[in-house]
Amino acid sequence: MTGMNQSAVRRVNTSVTLRALAVSAGPMTLAALAEQTGLSRRTIELIMDSLVEAGWVTELDRVPTSGYAGRPARRYELRAEHALLAAVCITTSDVSAVIADVRGRILGRAHRLLRAYQDPQVTLDDAAALVLEALDDAGGPTDRLRAGAVASGGAIDDDGVVRRLVHTTRWEGVHLPGELRRRIRVPWFADNDTNLGALAERWRGVAGDHDNVVWAILGNRTGLGILIRGAVHRGLDGSAGEIVEARSIPTGSIENRPVAWLTSPEPAERRVALGRFAAARAGDTTALAEVDEFVENIASILTTLSWTIAPSLIVLGGGLEDAADVLLPRVRAALLDARTPAVELRATGLGRDAALIGAVKLALDRMDTELFGPLTPSA
Repeated sequence: MTGMNQSAVRRVNTSVTLRALAVSAGPMTLAALAEQTGLSRRTIELIMDSLVEAGWVTELDRVPTSGYAGRPARRYELRAEHALLAAVCITTSDVSAVIADVRGRILGRAHRLLRAYQDPQVTLDDAAALVLEALDDAGGPTDRLRAGAVASGGAIDDDGVVRRLVHTTRWEGVHLPGELRRRIRVPWFADNDTNLGALAERWRGVAGDHDNVVWAILGNRTGLGILIRGAVHRGLDGSAGEIVEARSIPTGSIENRPVAWLTSPEPAERRVALGRFAAARAGDTTALAEVDEFVENIASILTTLSWTIAPSLIVLGGGLEDAADVLLPRVRAALLDARTPAVELRATGLGRDAALIGAVKLALDRMDTELFGPLTPSA
């Protein structure tokens, strides 16, 4: 820390200590914090006192250790709810919102059908109102809300502007973070829902052991979220993975088949799809033929994906997980028959929360310095 004044050193030390608490699985003692951060016990003690006073940390009751005659150790735990984050997911028919703490634990939820998806301003009004409902459900005051992120369909650029959205031009040019910030005065961020699905899956789902991952939704809705070396690959203007726009890839050939409605935003259509898969499990020959056609379509797309991006793992989500027992073995067999690279195939472990959880992670990553940065005064 050569060249830094004492005030700057204190701020950095506070940040390091707070991060150690934030990533820990449970309470930590002064000794454990000192060992993990490399700081002296006395320095940690002073930092903890300041963090407790600021409301970021709670000092827990001392618990005697069996067989230890000395005074019980002081233990501290991050008050993760001291700062809250909002996540919003917009589909063509509904919007969902969650409130999470800085460890990503969901504290509140809200959901509603959209009044008019083709009107971005009305839809964003609905989204903002829903955030406040979720905040109320979480029991958190508005002044604890520190940031938010929105997941939406379409190609969304690095600034959060919708550049292209299949089937409509009404959303093109909409700056999602700016519009949400105008309604709720905290920093906002935005990305494509499948990108955020991939981000979430590596953070909290089934992809934690892979760096190169594709999160795929295929059927009534189609899109890919791509992670390369653990980071979202967004491409020019956020277009990476928007294969629904690629006419040479047969994404639309089965989108209106009942089995493909697994990924529909409409609950009634999803129920029909689940019924067709139930019939297939029971041996219905017509339903089995529908499933085989669906599998052929999925395998065709994943074969192209396997030879272009060549991820080590492909995760099927967006509703496909609801029929994973039927789809996964058939798709694996089809890929083996096509002699693709040995890409592993799994179903999402996050269900329909994937994009929301990814949005929480996006907000955490973008607000990292503000949330866990130096808390002590600069002078």
